[in-house]
Amino acid sequence: MKTTLLIMAAGMGSRYGGDKQIDRIGPNGEILLEYAIHDALEAGFDKIVFVIRRAKMDTFRELVGGKLEGKAEVHYVFQEYDSLPEGFVPPEGRTKPYGTAHAILAAKDVIHEPFAVINADDYYGKGAFRAMAESLHDLAGKTNSASMVAYRLRNTVSKNGHVTRGVCETDEQGRLIGVTETYKIMPFPDGTIRDLHTDPEGRVLDPDALVSMNFWGFTPWLLEAAEREFTAFLAGPGDPMTKEYALPTLVDKLMHTDGLTVEVLATDAVWFGVTYHDDRDYVAAELKKLHDAGQYPPAL
Repeated sequence: MKTTLLIMAAGMGSRYGGDKQIDRIGPNGEILLEYAIHDALEAGFDKIVFVIRRAKMDTFRELVGGKLEGKAEVHYVFQEYDSLPEGFVPPEGRTKPYGTAHAILAAKDVIHEPFAVINADDYYGKGAFRAMAESLHDLAGKTNSASMVAYRLRNTVSKNGHVTRGVCETDEQGRLIGVTETYKIMPFPDGTIRDLHTDPEGRVLDPDALVSMNFWGFTPWLLEAAEREFTAFLAGPGDPMTKEYALPTLVDKLMHTDGLTVEVLATDAVWFGVTYHDDRDYVAAELKKLHDAGQYPPAL
């Protein structure tokens, strides 16, 4: 069985102020995505699917895809408006993609086995990829079953601005029972972490709450269900110029309507990522520490 990793790399990076997917942050000019691929290959993944914008094809092939020749099966798919459901036309003037649910659907014709999903601009940790690789083998042959790697909220916020996180609720068996896409999360000077989207004063959140960083394990069944739900979303309410369908929102919906079960994977992996350009120095320093500690070779 193929062990497949889908990498979502079509985001616009508007808050970062540039193309963060190809920013050379590592100590020897590595882009952040190279660490995820290195850890995935080490964990046994052997098929990589890049979800990108068509205009970035040559850049991704040069920076990343070309280095994978002989190491993994590689596919490129495009999160563009021509990958929207047949008959749907976006409003004139819209340029943004339709969110992470749209991203995974761009790959529906090249994925026919259990697969993992990650963001291109996050560092997930070696342990996370090992846990997910094992989970994908367990998911083989199942339908409405999935898994996810969760991280502690306090380790995923940025001092440089607000972030969006899927705040998770689990049962006693460690299964996901709810995930709420929560916007405008920020750390405050008093040490609290607050949600400014639902309360102008900031609703205090549990710093140890589990959150989704879009590291999921799915079966092909999820793609069928996602196409159905995404089509309904496009036809439904919301500002047609800005609305997006987030993957955690899709998962939460399918748990309640289709009985999707999601195992939360235990791991001691550390996450960090770049949302804002001011996050870059911190991430660069953390990557250098990992190289200096021998967790990665001098250059990837």
